[in-house]
Amino acid sequence: MAVTYSVLFINEKYSCKSIKVLGGIIMHQSKAKITAIGSYVPQHIMTNQQLEKIVDTNDEWIVSRTGIRERRIADQHEYTSDLGYEAVLDLMQRYNKTVDDVDMIITCTFTPDFKTPSSANLIQAKLGIKQSGAIDLNAACAGFTYGLHMANALISSGLHKKVLVIGAETLSKVTDYTDRSTCILFGDGGGAMLVEYDEHDPSFIAYHLDSEGDKSHNLYCTGLSSSMNEQQLEATEKIVQNGREVYKWAVTSVIKGISTLLHNADMTLQQMNWFVPHSANLRMIESICDRIKFPLENTLYSLVKYGNTSSATIPLAIDLAVKENKLKKDEHLLLYGFGGGLTQAGIVIKWTL
Repeated sequence: MAVTYSVLFINEKYSCKSIKVLGGIIMHQSKAKITAIGSYVPQHIMTNQQLEKIVDTNDEWIVSRTGIRERRIADQHEYTSDLGYEAVLDLMQRYNKTVDDVDMIITCTFTPDFKTPSSANLIQAKLGIKQSGAIDLNAACAGFTYGLHMANALISSGLHKKVLVIGAETLSKVTDYTDRSTCILFGDGGGAMLVEYDEHDPSFIAYHLDSEGDKSHNLYCTGLSSSMNEQQLEATEKIVQNGREVYKWAVTSVIKGISTLLHNADMTLQQMNWFVPHSANLRMIESICDRIKFPLENTLYSLVKYGNTSSATIPLAIDLAVKENKLKKDEHLLLYGFGGGLTQAGIVIKWTL
C-alpha cells in the first residue's frame, strides 16, 4: 500500500493547493472533468471476406489470430481532420455542448492530413472556434491517453479551462495492402472527449507514462527517414511491424505499467470497474487480462467492428459502452494505450457522465 499524505503548495496565484504524494510520485489534485464524448467512423466497411480478394488470407485465419471481423475505410478525399471534426459534432449533438469557448484542441494522431498545418488547426477552422490553441500529438496507439493526460495537466494547472481531446486516424492511407501480416489489422475512425474545469467532481485519479525508444524498430511508419533496421524502404509512408516482438513487449512491459499505474492511484485492480486497453489484437488483450487476472467481460475494446484504429481505439471502445448503457456514473476505468514508439500511457479515471 502506497503511503499517502498531503502537502501545501503556495504561489502567487493559488494560495492553497493539495498535492498527493504516493510512493514518491507527486500527484497534483485534478481539477478536470470529462463532460462529453463523441465518435465517428467512415461509412465504407471492409470485411475479412473482402480482404481475401486482396491478399492471401481468410476470415477464419484473421478472426482466430486477431478477433477482427471488419474495419472502416475512409473515402479517398476523407482525412483525419474530417473524422475528428465529425466526432466532435457527434459529441456536441448528444450532450448539447458548445465548443465556441474551447481554448485548446489536442488531436492525437500519427496520420495527419499534412505535416503542417496540424489536423488540430484544420478541425479548429471547421468548427469555427476562435482564439484556441491547436496542436497534434503523436504517441501512436498511446496517443489518446497522452492527450487526456495533457488536458488534465493544462486544466488543473489553471492554464486552460476547456480542452477538446481528439483521437483520429486514417490508417488505411498508410497501410501496405501487400503485407498480409499488417493490412488485416488496421482501420479508420475518430473519437473525442470534452474536458472542462471542475474542482468539485474531477475525472482524473492517476497516470503512468513510459517509453522504450530502443525498441522502435519493431513498429513504425516510414517517413522522411527511409531506413530502419538497416533496411532500405520505399520513400512512401507505410506501417511496418514485427508483430511477434510487439506482442512480447505488450504482455510484459504493459503489465508492469498497469501495476505501476495502480500503485500511483493507491488502488487495486479489484476497484476497477472497467479495463480499456488499446484495441490492438483481441488475443493480446485476452493474454493481458489473463495475466493480471481481470475479467474479459469487464474489458472494453473496439476492434471487432473497427479493427486497430491506433489513437482512436480507446475513445471508440468507451463510446460503444456508453451507447450500450454499460457505464455508470462514478465507476472507475483503467485506460491503457500502448504501441509505436514503443510507448505506453495509462490513466485511471472516474466516469463522470
